[in-house]
Amino acid sequence: MARSQGRILAAWWVGAMTAAAVAAGPQEQVVARFRAEEESLHRLYRELHQAPELSWREVETGKRFAAELRATGAEVTAGIATNGVVAVLRNGAGPVVLLRCDLDALPVKEETGLPFASTRRVQDARGVETSVMHACGHDLHMTAAVGVARTLTSLSNLWQGTLIVIGQPAEEVGSGARGMLKDGLYRRFPKPDFALSLHCHAALPAGTVGVVEGYVLANVDSIDVRLRGVGGHGAYPEKTRDPVVLAAQSILALQTIRSREISALDAVVVTVGSVHGGSKHNIIPDDVALQLTVRSYKPEVREKAIESIRRIVRGQAVSAGIPEDRMPEVKAQDEFTPALYNDPTLTRRLGGVLKTWLSADRVRTVDPAMGGEDFSEYGRTAEKVPLFDLWVGAVPAGTDPATAPGLHSNRFAPELKPALETAVTALTAEVLELLPRGK
Repeated sequence: MARSQGRILAAWWVGAMTAAAVAAGPQEQVVARFRAEEESLHRLYRELHQAPELSWREVETGKRFAAELRATGAEVTAGIATNGVVAVLRNGAGPVVLLRCDLDALPVKEETGLPFASTRRVQDARGVETSVMHACGHDLHMTAAVGVARTLTSLSNLWQGTLIVIGQPAEEVGSGARGMLKDGLYRRFPKPDFALSLHCHAALPAGTVGVVEGYVLANVDSIDVRLRGVGGHGAYPEKTRDPVVLAAQSILALQTIRSREISALDAVVVTVGSVHGGSKHNIIPDDVALQLTVRSYKPEVREKAIESIRRIVRGQAVSAGIPEDRMPEVKAQDEFTPALYNDPTLTRRLGGVLKTWLSADRVRTVDPAMGGEDFSEYGRTAEKVPLFDLWVGAVPAGTDPATAPGLHSNRFAPELKPALETAVTALTAEVLELLPRGK
């Protein structure tokens, strides 16, 4: 009887230990670690939200982000490309994964009504006073990155390799990533085998994530057009070459690029966002300035659209009788934001992991968009690092995603609790997949 009871107790003990091991699997450990940090992370988010800074001016934000990462024991270097931060967490031999988040905010006056809403006003680069707001979720991105660093530092038994967490300046103006790379990101620090990022999605429910394979976001080109005419009195237009009429004709003609020059299977947008010309009702000006944004995915479509703009505005000028020495000037900015492309193999790999960790119904396949994101720069160097950018849902429960405030809106406010937990869990799962513990 005693031996029988002993065998039963031994079997029970082995079963209990097995059950405990299962209960304390990687996912459960990560969730438990997040729960322990959740209140602190929420406080960090609120403090970052209340203290936004404009692009290339993220001085205090960079200091705070660096301090948070330094507290995890990471090797932290600040001042990369002005205010950028690089934190290196080493945990033995293995691959290198880069996790990037962005530091800057927007010149927007917040109207969310949150108790911790930003009331900050600063001078911009032109010396003009403006309100500032985290209207694109960069405060959540930073908080999630800190959460991942804290989690993985505490759970070093689950992974092996090197994690690099970077806080990048000036994403909103499309030049911060280029600045980080120029300042030696891939020379001064371990070169990544993979690069990860995240971004809030203003049309996905909080608690879900969005995955895109291939093109995620577009090439962004800013183009300045100066249409030159021959000015004069508004009562005698026949004595002039009116650049205002030329501008109107050119704006309409430019829309034929999308409808008649680019395949219907290829995405492109040509938008005239600014028209400036003239000074008085009865004066025909000498010139009119247009500012255009051009969005595309494929390099050949981008080149075709820009060349078509040059040809169309010149053709319109010729038809209006503009003298040869006053032909339009078309200037495309040299430093454009390249399209963001999620590596298909990496995307499928991490998409499968996310479905396991979050459940399949919380991982949505979403369409690419025509916005821009300079995370793309990290995959365009000679190293050809595979990229994966994850969309994190931000829409509060009970809100119709179709009517929810969009990114850059003065009313944009992600539902913090589910969005942050999902972001930290998803990013940690991605890193654990790419930096597995060696046997």
